[in-house]
Amino acid sequence: MVEAQLQAGQFLTLLIIALALGLDAFSLGLGIGLKGIRLRDILKLGTVIALFHVIMPLAGIYTGQYVGVLLGSVATTAAGVLLVLLGGHMIYSSLRGEAVQSFDHKSLWGLLVLSLSVSIDSFSVGITLGMFAANMWTTVLLIGLLGGLMAVLGLMLGRKVSGNLGEYGEAIGGGILFIFGILFIF
Repeated sequence: MVEAQLQAGQFLTLLIIALALGLDAFSLGLGIGLKGIRLRDILKLGTVIALFHVIMPLAGIYTGQYVGVLLGSVATTAAGVLLVLLGGHMIYSSLRGEAVQSFDHKSLWGLLVLSLSVSIDSFSVGITLGMFAANMWTTVLLIGLLGGLMAVLGLMLGRKVSGNLGEYGEAIGGGILFIFGILFIF
């Protein structure tokens, strides 16, 4: 019974982290969708973002497992510090107002740069989760699925609405990671 509760708690934590990472993709999608995008491009961009949201944390988990072995008992604190720094950076970036949408999502280069820009934080989170020995496939598939889904939702919503909603997604995601980092430290 205790083991099931621990697994449920770990899954809930992974789900919240995946949602936080997906908010960045949602805000990008919302910004691009507000400028207008075809359904075919929505599916293409959502798929590539989902793929990057699988590859980046997977690479991070392998790196984190190696770092976790090297750090030993310091791994939990180091992972918490990484989450605090990552969350703080996401909040700072959203307040600074980086114009990531200037890339053309229709070109291969633009598609890759945009996908990498919203999934690079997944690498850092992957490092952290690798230090905690989280279930690798559950982690990367959940992050990939939610990253792609939230990108598609943002793109679809952006097509339907106008306004300045997209700038808050990254700040909310950063805040969630920041809070989890604080919890891991203490």
